[in-house]
Amino acid sequence: MSSQNQSPFNSVPPVVLALCLVIMGIELTFSLGARGLIGGPQAVGWRLQALQEYGFGGHQLWWMIETHQWPFDLVKRFISYAFVNGSFTQAIFVCVFLLAMGKMVGEAMNDIAVIVIFVVSAIGGALVYGLVIGERVALIGGFPAVYGLIGAFTYLLWQSLANVGAQQSRAFSLIAFLMGVQLVFGLLFGGSPEWIADLAGFGTGFLMSFFLVPGGWKRIRARIRRE
Repeated sequence: MSSQNQSPFNSVPPVVLALCLVIMGIELTFSLGARGLIGGPQAVGWRLQALQEYGFGGHQLWWMIETHQWPFDLVKRFISYAFVNGSFTQAIFVCVFLLAMGKMVGEAMNDIAVIVIFVVSAIGGALVYGLVIGERVALIGGFPAVYGLIGAFTYLLWQSLANVGAQQSRAFSLIAFLMGVQLVFGLLFGGSPEWIADLAGFGTGFLMSFFLVPGGWKRIRARIRRE
């Protein structure tokens, strides 16, 4: 079979496709329910119900810290919020970034690294968001997890630029552009604290790449021994 007849999805890591299918499957369920095509009259409120049951709130984190109680219903929200998007458009953008960044990170690392970065970045984004915000402003959507993959891609580019002696700060052009877009939209249409979770997810993904990139642990151990 010639390369022209091959599906563009053949080169995308299976774990990335699986994540996109889950995210879009949930989103299609919400959208069809809101239009009354499935689920009956109660389906109109499925998205709101999911937000209440799976969204993450800073007040929940502080309650767990203060009471030293970690019930599963609240702990699961550190990850579950990333699969409940606020709109069909948000879900589409999440999947576009997931497919693009997941493909490049998966090719340079492996499928396990992709899922680990996605999940841990979602947790890192929620944790920082909760500690900083601490209010009843629900955090939903996959952007913090996807920004973790952007962080991993930035690390790969950062290393690549270092190998050729180029200016490594250029690797951060994408995150600077995305943060700039969020700032502009915030000034025009009203700000949202969710950018804190996005930036924390980016940082989590970037830092984790030091360990997850092939040979990362070996280089870190060698550096520790030299010091």
